[in-house]
Amino acid sequence: MNFHFSKHVQEELEERKISRTLLDGVLQAPEQKVPEVKDITCFQSRVYIGGKPYLLRVMVNERVNPPVVVTVYRTKKINKYWREP
Repeated sequence: MNFHFSKHVQEELEERKISRTLLDGVLQAPEQKVPEVKDITCFQSRVYIGGKPYLLRVMVNERVNPPVVVTVYRTKKINKYWREP
């Protein structure tokens, strides 16, 4: 699937030191897709950055074509956001 990236996302990748490779991996094969607010779905996967575990969360508006990546961030609070089936 192709995605459109907002300018904000490109800035966030640099500021938050998240590689585009990790972002693309989550977008193509997220471990989970979690509904967030209104038209936003969170694509998320557990990743390692600098040898430490994080949850990479990518907010995507899937209601437009192509889907728009709104923001991306990593968090150590994996248990807070991870959804068990």
